[in-house]
Amino acid sequence: MTDCATTHCHWPSDAIFYHIYPLGLCGAPHTNDGASPPAPRLAQLHGWIPHLQALGVSALYLGPLFESLTHGYDTSDYFTVDRRLGTNAELAGLVAALRAAGIRVVLDAVFHHVGRGFWAFRDLLEHGERSAYRDWFAGVDFGRRSPYGDPFAYDGWNGHASLVKLNLANPAVRDHLFAAVEHWAAAFGIDGLRLDAADVIDRSFLRDLSAFRRQRGLDLWLLGEVIHGDYRQWANPDTLDAVTNYECYKGLYSSHNDRNYFEIAHALNRQFGPNGLYRELPLYAFADNHDVSRVATALHNPRHLYPLYALLLSMPGVPSIYYGSEWGLGGQKTDDDWHLRPALPQPPLATTPHPDLLSALQRLTQVRRDSPALRHGDYRQLHVAHEQIAFARRCGDEQAIVAVNAAAEPARLELRIDLPDGQVLVDALAPHERVQARNSRLELVVPPCWAAILSCA
Repeated sequence: MTDCATTHCHWPSDAIFYHIYPLGLCGAPHTNDGASPPAPRLAQLHGWIPHLQALGVSALYLGPLFESLTHGYDTSDYFTVDRRLGTNAELAGLVAALRAAGIRVVLDAVFHHVGRGFWAFRDLLEHGERSAYRDWFAGVDFGRRSPYGDPFAYDGWNGHASLVKLNLANPAVRDHLFAAVEHWAAAFGIDGLRLDAADVIDRSFLRDLSAFRRQRGLDLWLLGEVIHGDYRQWANPDTLDAVTNYECYKGLYSSHNDRNYFEIAHALNRQFGPNGLYRELPLYAFADNHDVSRVATALHNPRHLYPLYALLLSMPGVPSIYYGSEWGLGGQKTDDDWHLRPALPQPPLATTPHPDLLSALQRLTQVRRDSPALRHGDYRQLHVAHEQIAFARRCGDEQAIVAVNAAAEPARLELRIDLPDGQVLVDALAPHERVQARNSRLELVVPPCWAAILSCA
């Protein structure tokens, strides 16, 4: 990002996110009986706020919160908090407490599909071809039956009949969803939306959603879930503000597993280098989330958690930490994702797989918060080898030099740099360490499975 002034006023570029899947963390039942009184499980998250502050988090992405049948992505009612979590008033109180603690809040917006319990789909089930909501759903065909035996077929997300695809070309559907967005902004005071399955949502809907927030004066950051493709198709001035950086998600763990930092180096150069495709986009960077194996499980060598997070928190983008991963909790992706979304007690945890990881992350988040170059700076590769990578990030007069070592031994690096002779640099991760530039070169030793982040003294 070359224009620091442009990105500086946009809060996500300064943010460090934490991602919580509330139905999981709060220990909610896996199914919603639709009849029980609201259970105030969201109240548990108030106890997490001091932990988020100590971790250096400034924004929270809360997974699906609204009434659904099972996992939250099968919405039944866009205007009511899931009874397994609590009430609308309790969500408003939680957001207010987070905002008072300096933590912004982004909610999941599941607009591609709904669950079979969605009120308009229930009307279609009851009234069939006479239903006033027949055209609210995509691919409705009364000449065929659904996998559930319904007297009509319909389109679902990725072939899943439990997730009924909305007809987003229908103005009434758009009005309903936009009304929900306006309600969330007014009732809860949120700061943004994460658009689920944005890569399969009609882009005209995304453009209209973006226009709607501007027309209504809603100060909402729009983040899209995008797996593959040219991210600029979704993140641009007309549609969304940012998308998920799945390219670097994959590169972060596989570069370590394969002893091949050339992979992540290629991705960072392609995205953010001098001719990078996404230099002006605040892509959402992550090591794991509720849909993929936890990074502690994905990595072959657990010591690589440390250089991986050093990369995540120093590379361009908006970094995010998935709940529990700051302690190195594991979880393998299978057909059942609930074990990726476990219930956890209020921090601190009594025992953790990697007790030193939390303090390492706290150091890394502090360094990022203290460095405009790490938050907003451009990206220039200085060195890459199988287990070492170094790059410079510059914002105005400030420059940060990041060197990461995935090897089990210290790595001695010689970097060609643009600094005057005699310039002294300090390692923010080891403040007693000083390095001096000589003949446009910098020689430094990077500890095993760790990093150095240098700035001018």
